[in-house]
Formats: sequence, C-alpha cells, structure tokens
Amino acid sequence: MQQVQSLVRALSILNTLADSDDGMTLTEISQRVKLPPSTAHRLLTTMQHERYVTFDGERTLWSIGVQAFSVGNSFTKNRNLNQIARPYMRALMEESGETVNLAVADGGEVIFLSQVECRKMMRALVTPGRRALMHCSGVGKALLAFLPAKDVDAVIAQHGLPQMTEHTRTTAKSLKLDLDGARKQGWVLDDEEHAVGLRCVAGVVRDESGIPIAALSLSGPAARIPQERIAVFGALVRRVCADLSREYGGKPV
Repeated sequence: MQQVQSLVRALSILNTLADSDDGMTLTEISQRVKLPPSTAHRLLTTMQHERYVTFDGERTLWSIGVQAFSVGNSFTKNRNLNQIARPYMRALMEESGETVNLAVADGGEVIFLSQVECRKMMRALVTPGRRALMHCSGVGKALLAFLPAKDVDAVIAQHGLPQMTEHTRTTAKSLKLDLDGARKQGWVLDDEEHAVGLRCVAGVVRDESGIPIAALSLSGPAARIPQERIAVFGALVRRVCADLSREYGGKPV
C-alpha cells in the first residue's frame, strides 16, 4: 500500500507539472499537491533519475522531463479515435435518445467513421465510409467553423453550395453566419439543410493542440428535436465533445 501511495503521489506531481508552462519551485509543488516538501523532493529526485522530470538549478524550477514526453508521445501514436469515441457516442445516444455520428474532414467533404443508432423506430442511418458535403451537414459545418477563412473559401470554391433542401445555406454569407455562431456557442445546427425533416446538432473533437480533428453529432427527426430543445442538445453535444477531447489527449476550448 505504501508503494501504491507513493505512485499516486508521484503521478499527482507529474499532473501538476504538466499544467505549468514555466516550471515550479519545490514549495509551489508541495503546496499544490498537499505534501511535505521533504516528501515531494524525494519523489521528484526519483523521477528526475528516470528523466520524468528535470530540474533547473539556476532558476530552482522543476519541469516535465523528456521521458514523460516519450510516454505521452507513444499514446498519440497508438490512439484509435473510433475506439476511444465509442463509449462517449453511446453515452450521448442514451442521454439524448437520438442517433450519434462521428465524422472527419477529407478532401473538402466529411466522411462518416461510425454511428451509434438510437432505439427509436424513426432514426437517421449512415453507413461508415459515406461522404457528405460540409456546408449542409452538422458535422461538416462544425469542422468548417474552425478552419481559417481562406480554407472555408477553398471548400466553397471546390464543391460549391448546392441546394439540398429549401433550408440549405446556398450563399457564402449565410453559411458564414452559421459558422460564426458555432465558434461562439461551441456547437452548430443542421436545420433540415441536408434532408427535409431531419435535424442535427454537432460539435468538434480536438487534439492536443486544440485543433479540431473530428466532429460528433446527434441527429433525429425535427419532430423530436423541436426549437425549444436545440440549445439543450447543443450544450450536451459540447460537453461530450469536450470530454472526448480530453480522453483522446486533446485540449478542449
């Protein structure tokens, strides 16, 4: 039990140092993790020997070491977005009662990676590998919202803004108004823009640099996603996307 306690304390110190940009003094570390300075110093020197932390003697500051980076980098090389996302998609489906999709951008379009179907008879089905235009899909608009303006213009130039329904955003101005809203509120709505009678609320999953790498959405018949529930679903999608981003090793905004 003493070894387990020491391990937990050492990991707590690592987590604390990971949140510091410029390093921390021994006093700051011991106060943050609520350990006596002597105990914190013993754990730090042990981790320093294994290169998990480093000490700057000139500034008397402790920082994350190269071995911690190597271990973390191993995770980024081997992580599987589909696998990590699955429990979060299922949880979002259970809480919302609607079908959940995971998609990524590819060549100015979105490609769907996986889906967790809701249990209701009326539901939106998308097979993995299916593509969709970005301007008229929830996942597509979520990803467009966080692209540089020149990249959004490039997508529009490449694929145009074809009208799928009477609600489709067919001008750059109307589309960019939606994208501005998505950046401010953290989610975006496909309001029957891809298919009549179907609404979709979507948000983004971010990597360790805070860059969106995928989009998560819930979708269902407009009758089950009325106007008064959209903001509630939006907040739910935003929360789950943030949780999934953290689990993926990302940095939610």
